Amino acid sequence: MDILEKIVRDKRDEVSSKKKVLPLSYLVTSPLMQRASYSMAKAVQQGSGIIAEFKRRSPSRQVINQSDSVIDVIRGYQSAGVSGISVLTDTKYFGGSLDDLIQARAHLEIPLLRKEFIIDPYQIYEAKVFGADLILLIAAVLSPEEISLFSQLAHQLDLEVLLEVHNEDELKQSDLEHVDLVGVNNRNLKTFEVNLETSKDLAPLIPDDKVKISESGISSPEAIHILKGFGYKGFLIGENFMKTEAPGASAKQFIAALRDEN
Repeated sequence: MDILEKIVRDKRDEVSSKKKVLPLSYLVTSPLMQRASYSMAKAVQQGSGIIAEFKRRSPSRQVINQSDSVIDVIRGYQSAGVSGISVLTDTKYFGGSLDDLIQARAHLEIPLLRKEFIIDPYQIYEAKVFGADLILLIAAVLSPEEISLFSQLAHQLDLEVLLEVHNEDELKQSDLEHVDLVGVNNRNLKTFEVNLETSKDLAPLIPDDKVKISESGISSPEAIHILKGFGYKGFLIGENFMKTEAPGASAKQFIAALRDEN
């Protein structure tokens, strides 16, 4: 069983347990369901394009940053001029939580992505109530029918949808009708190797009406300059900032260098 299969198996157990503690009926009636959302699709096209991530650890790297608080990091990111912020909410494999998400929302005036392995509609309602503006759907763990149904539900809740793909097969088999942004993850989930050529190869296959996002392995303004030539508007960067002593300051320096290059 590979790491993605293990995560999904554990996620199904986790969601089942959550439903018993916090029923869907409670989420649906929460006043927070009426909260207006920010648009990541617009933000990445109008700003720096950087989506900075708050991530404590990962299966591939283990500990990345356990010392900085989510509030300090996301405030630093927002001040640096990022277009949006991604917050990991998986606990077992990434050390995140929904508490991180709602704390971030309380201090942000820019789009917030719930980075999670979504396999159940319940998690989409959670995303709305706990402060997200868009959700991540991972093509590798969902059927075309699930992608379509989950995307439509997200839109009903005023959430945007970022669909993540890793290869041509996933992209071609996915139902993109109700997807707002298509993210190409440059990390091979089986080997954890990162190759920006993945974004370059898949760029022509992504419909022009979808906002293109490149994810993972982006560590320099030069890489972003190249990827923009392939039509990418957004760039999700996590470890490159989080592994430093001051993620917000690192993001500010990176964005300043990006502007100088332009």
